Amino acid sequence: MSKEHKKPHGKSNIGSVDMSKHTSASKVAIVLTLMVLQVLFLFLVYGLMEEYVLYWRTGALLLSAFVVLYIINKPENPAYKLIWVILVLSVPLVGGALYVILSGNRTRVAFINDVLEHHLDTFKYMPDDSEIQKEIKQLSKSASVQSTYISKSAGYPVYRNTSVKYFPLGEDNFKCLLEELQKAKHYIFMEYFIIKQGEMWDSVKQLLADKAKEGVDVRLIYDDVGCAMWLPSRFINEMEELGIKVAPFNPIVPLLNLRQNNRDHRKITIIDGHTGFTGGINLADEYINKVSPFGHWKDTGIMLKGDAVWNLTLMFLQTWRMLKKEEDNYSLYTPMKHKNTPFLSDGYIQPYGDTPVDDEITGENIYLNMINKAKHYVYITTPYLIIDNEMVTALTLAAKSGIDVRIITPGVPDKKLVYMVTQSYYYQLIKAGVRLYQYTPGFIHAKTVVVDDTVATVGTINFDYRSLYLHFECGVWMFNCGTIYEIKDDFIRTLTLCDEVTLEEIEQTSTLKRFGQSILRLVAPLL
Repeated sequence: MSKEHKKPHGKSNIGSVDMSKHTSASKVAIVLTLMVLQVLFLFLVYGLMEEYVLYWRTGALLLSAFVVLYIINKPENPAYKLIWVILVLSVPLVGGALYVILSGNRTRVAFINDVLEHHLDTFKYMPDDSEIQKEIKQLSKSASVQSTYISKSAGYPVYRNTSVKYFPLGEDNFKCLLEELQKAKHYIFMEYFIIKQGEMWDSVKQLLADKAKEGVDVRLIYDDVGCAMWLPSRFINEMEELGIKVAPFNPIVPLLNLRQNNRDHRKITIIDGHTGFTGGINLADEYINKVSPFGHWKDTGIMLKGDAVWNLTLMFLQTWRMLKKEEDNYSLYTPMKHKNTPFLSDGYIQPYGDTPVDDEITGENIYLNMINKAKHYVYITTPYLIIDNEMVTALTLAAKSGIDVRIITPGVPDKKLVYMVTQSYYYQLIKAGVRLYQYTPGFIHAKTVVVDDTVATVGTINFDYRSLYLHFECGVWMFNCGTIYEIKDDFIRTLTLCDEVTLEEIEQTSTLKRFGQSILRLVAPLL
């Protein structure tokens, strides 16, 4: 990651800024140290029980058998099951105890129940889209199937009366974001995985502070892990002093708990209910190429104006209510509340969210639906390609069926181990006919899928286990709108800056590297 670029504020000096940064880093170090100590304690118990071999073996065998049977019968991804089964069988008592501690933790259960309660309660404010669904079905049975799933199973309806603007670079998105924030008169809601001090955040923070002084309701949600290394320890106090309401998502605690795996990876801005932003762009300078730790940073964003913003608004309000325990009058935040003129309509727009605590793998299912329904092509950009068997099967089957499947991944990695795992999938996919490209100027962080000139999605969801199974995510599904052609054109232009990966190149990979990739593939769900 790049180093933080901070500017002095008020009477503060460089020393005080460095101290704030040091404090945030210390918090992470302390938490990690305490977690490691808890694991070491389990191994210590394991060693002390050696003198009670008979009892230990019997207890370990029973615990292992019970835990393994429980894991196998859980409705979970097989890749997660495999890791735990190997751990439990390799170190029976420690592995079994660790699984019980992590999966059965009361705070984890309380977290799941809390999320589900607040999400289910707000879904009742979603409008009925049955008439729009009939229109889509008349235009395209394939699109209708995809939209119906998002509406009925995931709970996010589809809309007309919404215009869409696509940003092929973070710089373009940022310029428009500042312009729209300046127009806010009633409220601004922002929810981001990473906020890092620098030119981008300083500009946004100044605007938010100015708007708060004008009486605009400004609220900010940030992920505590995503921001832990980048924000000063008194960040919350600083925001409140500026009139900005703030809530950290799932704060870091020094306890072994699977809850800490569930991060808020969304990037959402909502302005007065009728304007919304999402995509891959966080509030940090590398996203707009003000700093270049990994070469040129290619990212994408999308702006909505109109009825479809309501889905994004409710996503934010769901999370805000969960974190702050505050009741809101949702009628105050509808798209038409502060807009007197009609919205322009550009096809059918369907923002959607995904959470890791329900039984619906919404993000992956939407991707699978799009791939499986393709007739001509599937174009994908993703920073990480760490996928389960279902996704591998869908991509390879599409390619073997004559569909033009192309995927762009980074040429310069931001995480070398994750990059090695991404490359480990290349051989299997290319051999099946999938064409893989690496973005040579640097790192591509965009998460886009476009299919057959008819449907596309732009959002926060990577093609990796963490995004598909562990994080809170969001995206925008589009059908029959002009923006789809812009996304396709951007993909084709980006291809000219990429090198295609060939089987010959992969076959030249050293045996040692292949072995390392095999090990990493095993633990891929944890990366």
